[in-house]
Amino acid sequence: MTGEDFACVLDASALLALLHSEPGAKIVEEAVEGAAISTVNWCEVYQRWLARGVDVTDLRADLEALGLEIVPFAIEDAELAAELWSPTRRQGLSLGDRACLGLARRLGLAVLTADQAWLTLDLGVEVRAIR
Repeated sequence: MTGEDFACVLDASALLALLHSEPGAKIVEEAVEGAAISTVNWCEVYQRWLARGVDVTDLRADLEALGLEIVPFAIEDAELAAELWSPTRRQGLSLGDRACLGLARRLGLAVLTADQAWLTLDLGVEVRAIR
């Protein structure tokens, strides 16, 4: 799998904005076809929906039908996420945040996120805020 296989990488916050019809959802809706999301970020999204008591029976199938690709958290992604800890620790980025950025860095793609703080990061990854 290469960056040529995808249009962008979604952060959990971006996908949740789409699912909850929050501000920025339209931007994510336009990008979801051909987008990738790390299994780590997928876990975050799935967990949030379970916590809300939402029936998740068809959630993955529905999103994959829209063109979203859930990408396994690879060894290289794990190493990139670990390498991002030091330059992002002051901003308090979580493992999920770094997994997303690591996947985007590996694939050479931009990230869509609702997290405005990412716009200040200089990590060799293009960050696009959805709101």
